[in-house]
Amino acid sequence: MIWTMRPKNWKQGKRNGSHLLFLAVVAAIAGVLFSTAIHHPAYSQSVPQAGGATTIQNRSSRAYEQPAPNLDDYWADRHAVGDLAFEAAFVTAPANVNPGLGPLFNGASCGGCHIRNGRGMPERGQRVVRVSQQTPDDEAFSFPDHDFAAEAIAPGGNAPAVPGIGTQLQEESVYGYEPEAIVEVEWQEQQGMYGDGAPYALRSPQVTLSWSDGTPLPEEGIAVSNRIPPPVFGTGLLEAIPESEIMQQADPQDHDGDGISGRPNRVWNVTQQGETLGRFGWKANTPDLLQQSASAYVNDMGVTNPLFPASDGTEDIDEGILEVAAIYVQTLAVPARTLVDDAQVQRGEQLFADANCVACHRTDIRTGSHEIPALANQFIHPYTDLLLHDMGNELADGRPDFQADGNEWRTPPLWGIGLAQTVLPYSGYLHDGRARTLAEAILWHGGESEESREAFRTMEEGDRLALIRFLRSL
Repeated sequence: MIWTMRPKNWKQGKRNGSHLLFLAVVAAIAGVLFSTAIHHPAYSQSVPQAGGATTIQNRSSRAYEQPAPNLDDYWADRHAVGDLAFEAAFVTAPANVNPGLGPLFNGASCGGCHIRNGRGMPERGQRVVRVSQQTPDDEAFSFPDHDFAAEAIAPGGNAPAVPGIGTQLQEESVYGYEPEAIVEVEWQEQQGMYGDGAPYALRSPQVTLSWSDGTPLPEEGIAVSNRIPPPVFGTGLLEAIPESEIMQQADPQDHDGDGISGRPNRVWNVTQQGETLGRFGWKANTPDLLQQSASAYVNDMGVTNPLFPASDGTEDIDEGILEVAAIYVQTLAVPARTLVDDAQVQRGEQLFADANCVACHRTDIRTGSHEIPALANQFIHPYTDLLLHDMGNELADGRPDFQADGNEWRTPPLWGIGLAQTVLPYSGYLHDGRARTLAEAILWHGGESEESREAFRTMEEGDRLALIRFLRSL
């Protein structure tokens, strides 16, 4: 068997619900929902189209929730059905609709973590805490009384499961079960100073884990990676970028001597049963959006599916629901830039380039072929290269993930980032939400991006404000 679900028989008593009923309901009302949803005007051709023809002129709190305006009728209908699947809340079995939650989980729906399709908060019910064992000595750990949730063990994975937890911690449980562990986060502040003497403060999360009875887990021997859910809009376009286009930017040995050595992650593709390029997740540990959706269902909600069934082969959702949930995120629009004629924004964009931020946050990419015509052959501006980069010790989680090491993170896209706190006020930036502002996010950069950080830190105040204004215009 190529991969297994662990532990065996952990989910006895769960059963499939009537998902045909669910699909019938959503299919019946999909056309009504979409009768108005698809008629948003695309942004003016005179402005750089962030998502090509999928770009939408919407800078509201609902900007991330709009369907791509260039979808044909077939894919528009599929998007509408997927929208309902994405928002559907699961419950414990038995139930007529959406059974299968848990027994251990983090959230009950996709939309419950990706708030309005944007990022989540670094708090229980939204965050994801990944863990792995750093020592092969199982005797170093105290085992709890319950089994941990089902997880896919993929060939090539290099993050050994922590006994009693696995590789992702579930903080919630259904009646009759205990959560895998308790997470406590304390925010530690540190002071810094800009080149002109202006002070700033940064915060970082200090995470401690304990069993449900309050017994602390050992601090040594466990790598802990505290993460927030990332935005999901525009991901279909990232999926449509040809691998050759991504590999062209890779320079793992830094042959050009610019200090930037982005490299790809190679991960296990469940559908193809082999290693392929990783594109999604904070460490690019997932190859495509179908697998990303499937792993989120089982890891975050405890909902088994065709890609990741239970150990006895049963599935809580069928292929149809899994597919439309993936199609929904594939076909979301990208919000248009704003203030492109603003002199301060233009100045900030130039400073962004001068600081060599574009070495990782690549501005221009063309998509290739894709099953969904709306995504094919689009000239887009995502501000990412989808590659892994060493971000320095201060952002390191010490946890490897396939070919990504403990210091490496995938370059996150910056399109739409100016709307992050419009969509979800008080949401944070970076992989764990530690940065409260865009300036703080930049100041946390290290490793390959240290020179770019220092360029920003030593700018005059007016230039710093211009660069931030540019980011807010995205």
